[in-house]
Amino acid sequence: MSKLFLASLLLIFGIVLVHGSGCKQARVARAETDLKLGEQIYLENCAACHGQKGDGKGPEADRLKTKPRDFTTGIYKFRSTPSGSLPQDKDIFRTVSRGVRTTSMLAQLQLSENERWAVAKYLKTFSHRFNTEKPLKPVSIPAQPATIREQVTFGKTMYAEAGCNQCHGPEGKGDGTSANELKDDSGNPIAPTNLTLKPFKSGPDPEDLYRTISTGLNGTPMPSYAEALSAKDRWALVAYIMSIATRDRPKGMMGLVGEEVQGMRIDMRAAMAGMMGGRGMMGRGGGMMDRNMRDMMKDMMGR
Repeated sequence: MSKLFLASLLLIFGIVLVHGSGCKQARVARAETDLKLGEQIYLENCAACHGQKGDGKGPEADRLKTKPRDFTTGIYKFRSTPSGSLPQDKDIFRTVSRGVRTTSMLAQLQLSENERWAVAKYLKTFSHRFNTEKPLKPVSIPAQPATIREQVTFGKTMYAEAGCNQCHGPEGKGDGTSANELKDDSGNPIAPTNLTLKPFKSGPDPEDLYRTISTGLNGTPMPSYAEALSAKDRWALVAYIMSIATRDRPKGMMGLVGEEVQGMRIDMRAAMAGMMGGRGMMGRGGGMMDRNMRDMMKDMMGR
């Protein structure tokens, strides 16, 4: 091997090393920037309920019937991954983007896509589980059968055989024999969903319901049926539940349902607090709103 050839190889190898090191440094810098942005967005938009430490103990938490998630546990209800698993990043992003219907967790569409990804990544810093575990592969969702309507009768049978009626009630109204005994992983009372009312928390589509039945809701009494029921059985169960979800929940301000109204008020307070330099929307010193405007906003947010 000539000295010239050897020198060329070393030069090329050095360039590759420098380039690789530079790319790695750029990725690290970008990740750090994303986390800083995520922290800022979180403190401005999420900490009021979830707390600055991510423990679900924000100043608004006690007012809410559906308690904010404690991110320090690494336990997430809405996932595409199997029961007990950490969520995929896209699962957290989906919840931040779509919200959780009927609860104070509203869709955070006032944030850009980049900001929502940043806060989704920041949420993972609250739990050590993300440092030691990897999310499992998402549960497969096969195509919805073309004969889904014909499966309603079979789905009704599956509903009883799978024990859904014990919590959700014989007609799906959330009044089963075990309904008043249920608690979440923090010991808070938790009511089973009234399946006759729309919208559902996990999303409006049949695939959303199939995913929930398959993965379960970690941190709640809702188990996974991925092992207990075949894909055909789960789709039949979806068909039955969709068939009894015939009523819309009562709507309040701006068409919001349930605790979404409280969520809107919380978001408005947080937004105005940011606009007024952290003094709070109703803080002293006047600021951006005159007296009449402040009184109007008080009425909208229930004072």
